[in-house]
This record gives sequence, structure tokens and C-alpha cells, in this order.
Amino acid sequence: MVHFVGAGSGAADLITVRGKKLLEEADVIIYAGSLVNPQLLDYKKEDCTVYNSAKMTLEEVLDVFFESEEKGLTTVRLHTGDPCLYGAIREQMDVLDEKKIQYDYCPGVSSFSGAASALNLEYTLPNVSQSVIITRMAGRTPVPEKEEIASFAAHQATMVVFLSTGMLEKLSERLIAGGYTADTPAAIVYKATWEDEKAFVCTVGTLAKTAAENNITKTALMIIGDVVSHSHYDRSELYNPAFTTEFREATELI
Repeated sequence: MVHFVGAGSGAADLITVRGKKLLEEADVIIYAGSLVNPQLLDYKKEDCTVYNSAKMTLEEVLDVFFESEEKGLTTVRLHTGDPCLYGAIREQMDVLDEKKIQYDYCPGVSSFSGAASALNLEYTLPNVSQSVIITRMAGRTPVPEKEEIASFAAHQATMVVFLSTGMLEKLSERLIAGGYTADTPAAIVYKATWEDEKAFVCTVGTLAKTAAENNITKTALMIIGDVVSHSHYDRSELYNPAFTTEFREATELI
């Protein structure tokens, strides 16, 4: 059996209870060493074999799966954050399907949730934004043309941009081309929920300048939109005394 486990956004105690249990029971752990907090390996049992996938190819990872299965061992593939986002898990699962090897997937706390916690931020403020676009700039891995940053910017929704810290001047350019103004609130969150986490509030036009001034070159998320400033929004109707729900009657007008 292979368990794909989300390691969480950084802090070792943000792994799920289920994920921790799977780590404790694993005979083999393959972890993304470039991004996963190594403190999570403290949960493993003494005779567990550990592989760092940062130094491995996909084929080498698959070979470990196959070898473990032949020996009747339980393997945990430990990915950063929640592996459904930029986790490259589908290509592993497809091969396991072909080989008829059983697997499952334990979700984790995504770094975009961790980034919100760094700023005490709510991504969906009433009458400001009710949608979150999670995307990235095109790099070594291309982005479909229909998902180019400027086309998403036209929606003026909250945007969370992964894997683009080295392209912030270009990011600002494409955001402005799509409809955001240069003074639209923005934020950069470096290593969300890690001990050395840093968060900086800026604007779309000052993303690159802010990163350069603070020596941020990688491992950061960018958040774009008016929710960053949270200076104006409507209160929730759900908790409005004038609003009737399935569980309570309206009591007064606000």
C-alpha cells in the first residue's frame, strides 16, 4: 500500500492526525526534502527507511514503490502542503493504477492556507471577493494559454500565485495588463508557518521591489486583491440578527 500524505505548509504540528499516524506506521517514507519540514521525520519508527525525493527522478521514486510492494511494506509518499496543488501526484498514481498497486491520499494544510494565517487574512470578504484563483506564472512547466495571468486578473478576484517569486516584475506587468491597478493591495509570504516565516504587505506595483528589499528569492506566495487591506467589506449575513437560518429566527434589524 502507498499512502500519499500532505505534510502541511511547514510547521511540523500542522500535519493532520491521520497523516501523523501514517508516518508512524510507515516502513518506507519518500519525502520531498527540498520543501518538507524534516522535523516530520521524528514521527517515523526506528526501522523505517527514508528517501529524499529532492535527489530522485520520478522513475527512481516508482522503483522504491515497486520494491516496497514486493516486500509487502507500507510506503508513505510525503509531499509538501496539500499535494493536490502542484504536487505531481497524478503521474505517480497513474503508474500505480497500471501496476494494480493500491494507494490512497491524505490531504494536508496547503501553503495558501498557511499564507492566510501569516496575515490573519480572510480570502473571501463579502462585497469584496467571493472567489480565490490559485495559479502560477509560466516557467519550466508551461501554463495553458487560456490561464495566462492577465486573463485571470480581469476577474478582479483574490489571486494566490505559487512558484513565481523569481518573476515578480513580469507578474506585476501581467496583473496590471489584466486589470489590476498598480496600487492594488498585495502581499508576499515567505515560508508560511515555518519558524522563519516572513510576511510583507505591499502593492501590485511594488512586488519585485518588496521582495528585493527583503532578500526574498524563492519559497514564497504572492496574494493579490483588496482582501489584503480588508479596509472595507460587508458583515456576514449568516450572523446578522435580522437573518433567519435553519437554526434560529431573526430577532432584530441591523
